[in-house]
Amino acid sequence: MKIDYFPSKKQNSLDQKFSIVIPTWNNLDYIKLCITSIQNNSHFKHQIIIHVNDGSDGTLNWIRSKEFDYTVSNTNIGICWAVNAAASLAQTDYIVYMNDDMYVLPDWDLHLMNEIQQLPDDHFFLSSTMIEPTDSNNPCVIFTDKFGDNIDNFREDELLSEYNNFQMHDWSGATWPPNIVSRRMWQQVGGYSVEFSPGMASDPDFSMKLWQAGVRYFKGLSNSRVYHFQCKSTGRIVKNKGKKQFQKKWGLTVPSFVSNYLLRGEIFNGPLKAPVKNERKKILGRFF
Repeated sequence: MKIDYFPSKKQNSLDQKFSIVIPTWNNLDYIKLCITSIQNNSHFKHQIIIHVNDGSDGTLNWIRSKEFDYTVSNTNIGICWAVNAAASLAQTDYIVYMNDDMYVLPDWDLHLMNEIQQLPDDHFFLSSTMIEPTDSNNPCVIFTDKFGDNIDNFREDELLSEYNNFQMHDWSGATWPPNIVSRRMWQQVGGYSVEFSPGMASDPDFSMKLWQAGVRYFKGLSNSRVYHFQCKSTGRIVKNKGKKQFQKKWGLTVPSFVSNYLLRGEIFNGPLKAPVKNERKKILGRFF
């Protein structure tokens, strides 16, 4: 596996708030739409860093013609290697991990920054709230089938006029993208764990590493919203047995961690506390 790194001299980090890392795998139309939404709907300027897996569909040539920082591999190396490679080029204090099949909605970043500025330190992990076209019974997601499930039937104008009409509460248990963490905390826990390649269960594993580092502020923001077309890359890969890997590594299951530790999906009620004693014993003394 070989990864090449191409930092751009054209991006000015002085006026950028977040470093947004986006892995992509032959999803040219989606990565174009994702980046366009960041440029059009963000309140602040951001450093955009793309990892191009393969890129033989024209993605690599398109990225090379732009002013973004990027890394590239000649094969699909999966989420974990990809986000770590891209994050190594981060220049701002905060790293956002986003998927290429996402479309950010107006002021998504302002709401995240406002939350960050109210916190006493960088021991936090925040997620935006996704709006998705397929109902997965996920309490952290807003479901509606009004705006399309692919680019061809995407009703962008309707989404932009209606996305704030859906009721949602701030929720506990930030895990999956789009998420944001300080660059210092990202580096402290070592980014995403490559043993979970191509990526199944790498999100809760990253949250567990933050938990072990003392983070207790896991919050999903209801007013920071992102439309998610869902699984435009993961449906094409051979998946690792992530849940079994997580259990072997940490001594408890993914459902137990997200339910008993992160309280994922419950109404946010401040920093989390230690889980009940018998659950805590399962990972006591375990490190990453």
